[in-house]
Amino acid sequence: MTTATLAPTRAGDTRAEDPRIGLAGTLRHVGALTRRNLMRIKADPESMFDAVLMPIVFTVLFVYVFGGAMSGNQDDYKQRLIPGLLGQTGMTLALAVGTGLNSDFQTGVMDRFRTLPIGRASVLLSKIVAETLRALISSAILLTFAFILGFELKTGVLELLAAVGLSLVFGMSIVWISMLLGMAMKSAQAVQGVSMLVLMPMQFGSSIFAPTETMPGWLQAFTKVNPLSALADAARGLLNGQGPIAHPVMVVLIWSAASTAIFAPLAVARFRKRT
Repeated sequence: MTTATLAPTRAGDTRAEDPRIGLAGTLRHVGALTRRNLMRIKADPESMFDAVLMPIVFTVLFVYVFGGAMSGNQDDYKQRLIPGLLGQTGMTLALAVGTGLNSDFQTGVMDRFRTLPIGRASVLLSKIVAETLRALISSAILLTFAFILGFELKTGVLELLAAVGLSLVFGMSIVWISMLLGMAMKSAQAVQGVSMLVLMPMQFGSSIFAPTETMPGWLQAFTKVNPLSALADAARGLLNGQGPIAHPVMVVLIWSAASTAIFAPLAVARFRKRT
């Protein structure tokens, strides 16, 4: 006589995930969950304040408070700062994803998803799609405000789109790190705190706000390996038509591919473990 062995399940686990869900089904689920994420933004418009106000605040603060001192000319500093801010936009917003994901676990949203016949990968993928849309909105606001202040696009529309696209590629690779933090930390406050510890050194230890030549040697060494420096340099080359483009673009793409290759599997594994 043979005995059937059943995999242990957690008490109260009513998950109905269908193992036959294919690519088409997963894409439908991604679309549905993306709409859910966007509807949450519509119901809570304050959640878009960082995407809407951050580009304006950073631009005004650095151009009119520090621009004259750093560059001697605020117009010249705009040409340096705006491409750098465009580069950091995707990363800044991406790090906020982990806080929302942690909140979903704490408030029982993920328990609800566990009971639905959906592909579990669609939950994480929908976060990336929604965050890409937020980053696009933030980039559009930044560029619109920059043009109002007198920023000059010295290349063309294709180069502008390439700079925005490069920022999005890098930002979406950071989303995987943020989601992993969101599932590893015990609270949303902890996720936010760790994210700031990552974000602040990378932002200010880069070429976004100031030339790196005036920094001490140890900090210059950090800026050279900081992907935000490469992203800022690439965006300046694409928008201002000055400086190298191919090398910093390649550095950003390599960093993005490496981050995704390392942290995406870790995030997915952690998500499967928790759900």
